[in-house]
Amino acid sequence: RQRARIFLRKTREENPLLVRGLAFSFGKQGRKILCSPEDSHFSPKNKGGKSSARQRARIFLRKTREENPLLARGLAFFSEKQGGFMKLTGKEKVSYGLGAVGKDMVYMFSASYVLYYYQDILGVSAIAMGIILMAARVFDAFNDPIMGVVVAKTRTKWGKFRPWLFIGTLTNAVILYLMFAAPPKLDGNGLVAYAAVTYILWGVTYTMMDIPYWSMIPAFTEGGKEREGLSTLARSCAGVGSAIVTIITMKCVYMLGQGNERVGFKWFALVVAILFFVFILITCLNIKEKSTVDVEAPSVGQMFRSLLQNDQAMTVVVTIVLINCSIYITSNLVIYFFKYDFGGDSWYNAYTLFNTFGGAMQILAMMLFFPILRKFLGTIQVFYTSFVMAILGYAVLLILMFVNMSNLYLLFVPAFFIFSANGMLSVLTTVFLANTVDYGEWKNYRRDESVIFSMQTFVVKLASGVAALVASICLTVCNLSQNTDGAAVAAAGSSVAGLRLTMTVFPIAGLLVAVFYFRKKYILSEQKVEEIAKEIKEMKKA
Repeated sequence: RQRARIFLRKTREENPLLVRGLAFSFGKQGRKILCSPEDSHFSPKNKGGKSSARQRARIFLRKTREENPLLARGLAFFSEKQGGFMKLTGKEKVSYGLGAVGKDMVYMFSASYVLYYYQDILGVSAIAMGIILMAARVFDAFNDPIMGVVVAKTRTKWGKFRPWLFIGTLTNAVILYLMFAAPPKLDGNGLVAYAAVTYILWGVTYTMMDIPYWSMIPAFTEGGKEREGLSTLARSCAGVGSAIVTIITMKCVYMLGQGNERVGFKWFALVVAILFFVFILITCLNIKEKSTVDVEAPSVGQMFRSLLQNDQAMTVVVTIVLINCSIYITSNLVIYFFKYDFGGDSWYNAYTLFNTFGGAMQILAMMLFFPILRKFLGTIQVFYTSFVMAILGYAVLLILMFVNMSNLYLLFVPAFFIFSANGMLSVLTTVFLANTVDYGEWKNYRRDESVIFSMQTFVVKLASGVAALVASICLTVCNLSQNTDGAAVAAAGSSVAGLRLTMTVFPIAGLLVAVFYFRKKYILSEQKVEEIAKEIKEMKKA
């Protein structure tokens, strides 16, 4: 025992990383030899007193993981108990979840209200705004994959994801405020140009932040249940962020602006931008990459080829586009529905109450309904169940719109099905997309998490652009704007009918196409994913 102690001590002087592995593999005695109380390198900071061998062992493994992730993985493989130190901590989960809350607060605020702000409040042409929003998404078709390559090539002491996450968040928060703080002197073409420039810059900086955020999942999780659990948590927190903005925006706008929507939006945008930056800062400080290894970064051409060769990633991407287009068409028009169709001087109170109920259902679906259904059904079965719920909800909404519009609480019935389905679909598409990363590595012999998750960012924004264009055409055809009297709109049956049909029939059609396409193309069942994971491990060993 004495000789072993001397051997480990001397070996540590020559090769500290090697002796860490040896000592840790020797179990409890090895940890005591390595992590003795007098070794401050492995002692908890700011403790000032004694620390247990378990605490020092935890610190040891974390430090080893920072210096050599592959060695830390090997240590975890030899000892299940010690390997438990590799699992995500509660602090890491909360920090990552807060980031999702902040980023989706920003995204939902922009996606749901930028058209309303410029078209209804500032008087910009609906068609002009629709073209701007769609053109920005086409630009992102080139910007997103390039950002994925930039992230893949990044090598810093903070990792390759966190620097871009921080920079993108800071710039996006500033531009978000500017986008909703248009100078009062601007009008006509000047206002159109201002909207175009700020929205395109917002999209670029959002990409700069969003790609590294989602690409981090495979980089600091071990796959399987841990990855699915974190994806579920992140999507649940994202749903919370979306719900918060959906619920409180109009109330806060009227309160901050004292009835002036233009002023209210400016100050509310500032509040959202500050919260966004603070939440992502917490994520950057507490999340560290655990399993990212240095590999040769691919070129743009290679990235596109890898994506096209990953048929399952393409399947999930197309499905996400169809789902989000359907949902975003409704979310873009629902504020106009309450303002010009449901009506009333305090229409925004009914709008807020409706969104409060819907947001609560979306959060419950992600945090409660989805875990319960997963106990009895597989992920693909839950996916199909969510489609059925969404289509049923839109059908009920269409019927109610033409039968009974006097009772707000009746609208809660379709809201329950639509919002609950949306919550579960958002979780499942992220899980499916993460699975395609492993599938791509198994099929193409390279792991392209950055390019695949950059496509998620692109398709979500593409869907919002398509939905905004459809909504703007609807607003133009139905002649809905701030200058239109609500009573006149209600009297014009064609305007009301066009708004109602666009909000319901278009989403139903999109969801039906999505479910049939997904059923035909997607092959990654839970059993298939497990088989691929085993084969990847065997490939790495060989």
